[in-house]
Amino acid sequence: MTDTAHGPAGPRGDGPRGDGPRGDALRLTVLLGENDQFQHRPAYAEIVHRAHAAGLAGASVFRGVEGFGASSLVHTTRLLSLSEDLPVAVVIVDEAARVRAFLPELEEPARGRLVLLDEVEIVRFPARDAPAADGPLGGEAGA
Repeated sequence: MTDTAHGPAGPRGDGPRGDGPRGDALRLTVLLGENDQFQHRPAYAEIVHRAHAAGLAGASVFRGVEGFGASSLVHTTRLLSLSEDLPVAVVIVDEAARVRAFLPELEEPARGRLVLLDEVEIVRFPARDAPAADGPLGGEAGA
């Protein structure tokens, strides 16, 4: 779908709190370790900076409490554990075409890591100071 007013995959919100995709989108998740490096910096930071430079809607890094991956070594935050290489997830959500165009940027910093793509639907609720709509999707409540 091409809509010249809104970009290749649909409308993007307007204003300081409404920017970003609406409706159908793609969630990109990169699972890695907190200590994973790319060119002497944390790999998660490199991915976030590349996403920002690519103009994606947003990226967040989530630090896990406990987990294991291909090494089968359990990493945990528990006090008596010696592990500090906790699991980290970088999550990016944007229009599908924009996320797919970004994938080549991940090839080096995410090499050997698990990269997931999920189709998602974005629901935006109005800001508290915005006039109320009929429902969270802009239609009638309960429809």
